[in-house]
Amino acid sequence: MTSILSVNTVRFVVLLFLQVLVLSNINFLGYINPHLYILFILLFPVKNNRMTFLFLSFLLGLSIDMFLDTGGINAGASVAIAYIRPVALKFSFGTLYDHQSIKFSTTELSQRITYISILTIIHHFIFFSLEIFNFSKIILILENTLYSSIFTILLCVLITVIFSRKKKK
Repeated sequence: MTSILSVNTVRFVVLLFLQVLVLSNINFLGYINPHLYILFILLFPVKNNRMTFLFLSFLLGLSIDMFLDTGGINAGASVAIAYIRPVALKFSFGTLYDHQSIKFSTTELSQRITYISILTIIHHFIFFSLEIFNFSKIILILENTLYSSIFTILLCVLITVIFSRKKKK
């Protein structure tokens, strides 16, 4: 249990500082701004307490908001995807989620991409909707969501593939 706690603590801190110090300074072509910190929410263990998970998601988003002075939009988007994560897990992994036995290193790549894509697109749509907060600029919200989501999905999939531990058969 302490191994899981230490891995998640390190993941929380590393993703927080990576987002704040490096990734928040990327604004490629005016649309692309990766939000890699959501990887903490995506990879958090399924079996843990849901209220603790929601609180940690809020704390992660709020920490990023405090560093970047973004007024709570990261916290709102983080809590939203943490709250709907069980639906995305059920949709992407089916019976594995029903039995609470999901290990991302042993799942198929297509299932991982589906799961990451669903939650990333939802996160980015909520994030940019709160950031722009003007319905007349829906095209700008959708452009930002699309381009940033593609880049974030690619980074998340790449990192999960690189750091996944394959078990020997």
